[in-house]
Amino acid sequence: MKPIDEQIAILMRGVEFGDEQIKQVMERELRERLQEAQHEERPLRVYCGFDPTTSQLTLGHTVPMRKLRQFQELGHQAIFLIGSFTALIGDPSDRNSPRPQQTIEEVAKKSKGYANQTFKILDADKTEVRYNADWLAPLTFADLIRLASHFTVQQFLARESFAKRHAKGDPIWLHEFFYALMQAYDAVMLETDVQIGGTEQLFNLMAGRKLQEALGQRPQICLTLPILVGTDGYQRMGQSLGNYIGVDEPPEEMYGKVMSIPDHAMRNYFDLLSSFEPAQIADIEQRIATESLHPMDAKMMLARDIVTIYHDAEAAARAEAHFQRVFQKRELPREMPAHKLAAPQNIVDLLVEVGLAPSKSQARRLIVQGGVRLDGNKVESIEETVTPDRETILQVGKRRFVRLV
Repeated sequence: MKPIDEQIAILMRGVEFGDEQIKQVMERELRERLQEAQHEERPLRVYCGFDPTTSQLTLGHTVPMRKLRQFQELGHQAIFLIGSFTALIGDPSDRNSPRPQQTIEEVAKKSKGYANQTFKILDADKTEVRYNADWLAPLTFADLIRLASHFTVQQFLARESFAKRHAKGDPIWLHEFFYALMQAYDAVMLETDVQIGGTEQLFNLMAGRKLQEALGQRPQICLTLPILVGTDGYQRMGQSLGNYIGVDEPPEEMYGKVMSIPDHAMRNYFDLLSSFEPAQIADIEQRIATESLHPMDAKMMLARDIVTIYHDAEAAARAEAHFQRVFQKRELPREMPAHKLAAPQNIVDLLVEVGLAPSKSQARRLIVQGGVRLDGNKVESIEETVTPDRETILQVGKRRFVRLV
């Protein structure tokens, strides 16, 4: 393993708590745990959990996953936890209202998608994939009472998301309190040394420390990372908001979406997603400020780097050429998927069938927002019918095309 100081420099990079004292405590404890692990010749057990609320991992999910990969590359045990039980409630950490509850069947289907996409970031041969339904589902009511006895209502009401709702008189449902309790129990069952999460999850991670200590385990170290904004540049990246970039998206799509982010969001993406070192990012920012580097050129550097990470350099080069040809020179792509249109079809149904919209409701939304075109002409009505009388180019947004034949 690398020297402790070198490991600390890598592992603490980008970590934020919003509280300098907590950061100092966690860094000190991490150093001590690394020293002990090195002396005992054992790896640290490090985990990060994800609730399958959607079927696709986004680049927002990869922020803590990349930190998990750093631990993995330093020789530690990485655990990728799929919240197959916690997803039934949904994390209320960043919510001003309760999440819609999912069925067991919905969670199971989405869990498979997460498991398949995990190894875009993590080393498949060195990753332990676990599902928290394995230990949460068998708990009895008596078990729940025993676990809940270690926390107070005041502790939960103090967390920001609940405090805001309580102050406004908005409902806080009892089942939402269970989420942090269940996540804390994950840490106990996994016997973890370190847990990684977003800054909004600090309460949940600290609950894990408390429960571990109460049940006779050494409390875990908590490392939290900033939130990645979506392609709109303001809201958190999320599939439900439509401002996401999926880890499985084709190179051209991924490149084009990165290029669509506002200039002010570039630093967030460089810091959390790119392979650039801090000194390189600072240099790019300085060159933009002095106008020796155009923001568009910086964004192309960013897009090329991100596509290379999730595909390869050759795919990134092709994606860049595609972007320049289609968007900078306003040409259609040389290659695009073709769809045989055998009979007249409603535009909403067609968008779903060819894969340009995940659902009919999303298809209608795209049309109403003016994001759908036929041969360059904006589709004005969700009632429009597309007929197979000639070859037509169906377009969604600026980057997605299907040739109707």
